[in-house]
Amino acid sequence: MASLRLFLCFFLFTASSVNIVCSRSLQKDHIALFVFGDSVYDPGNNNYIDTIARANYYPYGETFFKYPTGRFSDGRLIPDFIAEYANLPLIPPYLQPGNHEFTTGVNFASAGAGALSETNQGFVRALAVIDLKTQLSYFKKVAKQLRQELGDAEAMAFLSKAVYLINIGSNDYVLPFISNSTVFQYFSKQQYVGMVIGNLTETIKEIHMEGGRKFGFRNFGSLGCIPLLKALVPGNTTGSCFEKVNELAKLHDAALTEALKEMEIKLEQFKYSMHHLNIYLSELTKNPGRFDVCTDFVLQGFKEVNKACCGSGPYRGISSCGGRTGVTEYELCSDPTQYFYFDSSHVSEKANKQIARLMWSGPPNITGPYNLKAFFQL
Repeated sequence: MASLRLFLCFFLFTASSVNIVCSRSLQKDHIALFVFGDSVYDPGNNNYIDTIARANYYPYGETFFKYPTGRFSDGRLIPDFIAEYANLPLIPPYLQPGNHEFTTGVNFASAGAGALSETNQGFVRALAVIDLKTQLSYFKKVAKQLRQELGDAEAMAFLSKAVYLINIGSNDYVLPFISNSTVFQYFSKQQYVGMVIGNLTETIKEIHMEGGRKFGFRNFGSLGCIPLLKALVPGNTTGSCFEKVNELAKLHDAALTEALKEMEIKLEQFKYSMHHLNIYLSELTKNPGRFDVCTDFVLQGFKEVNKACCGSGPYRGISSCGGRTGVTEYELCSDPTQYFYFDSSHVSEKANKQIARLMWSGPPNITGPYNLKAFFQL
């Protein structure tokens, strides 16, 4: 029977008039990681679209990879570390040429993307992004391919066991303030946050319909404190944050938490982990050199938590790192491991590793009932 099945598979593969894919099986404990989001999670998808929102040039990638990969950091991102902790290979960008194997997962994230389709689209020249809706459409294509390869039942089991990391929304809140948008003349802060959360929750529900059950998030914490926004505060010599964005981030975090609690009740087997970034940042700000996040986590700190390693202007908050985005001159620190922020909007590899470690095995006050390690063991 096995020989006959192999022959039939070969025959159907070579017969151009027949479009049938022979199924294969995965081990029972096989697990995968699927990633959605923006530049915080983008491993290089934007390298393959017509956009200036790229990090495929020096000095990005210099710490770990020793060459630019498209990641907005000096090295690895949070999903890279989560994959390592889960004994998975680096999760590749969906748009990477030749990437047609999805049984360990795939990364759909795109720098500049928002939960709102309008965010960043056409904002400046060639600033195309892969918005959340498009990322979802890519995932559905992957799910369809997996069903063809594995069969409906095994594909559903595989997708149900997989873990889904999502980080998106920050661009929706930052862009209106750096683009002179009039959006808040038409919508209240609550209405605007409601639109972002609405798109995000609809995406989560669609992933759930395809089989997704275990979702990992991080809140935005003090989003208004990134160097990019500190540089926008007039006469800012004390490290003050951009409070209008912090207000939106606070509303977002509260609304997302409520939405996740509701989905946990209404959606079959839905589980989530929520990393509270504000707790980590609060401890870090109090004692940048060395800080206790909780009893089990004493993390080596940073010498600089306000100013970026790479950029120009106040707090190096002008997005000039690498000299490819309009401003050609920029400053670059000698040791990114001493900086929490690598560029005006993104943290260093060292900071990504610390955040990933807390998401992976942090206590309930950091992650909620589940940490990501528990998800990979369920």
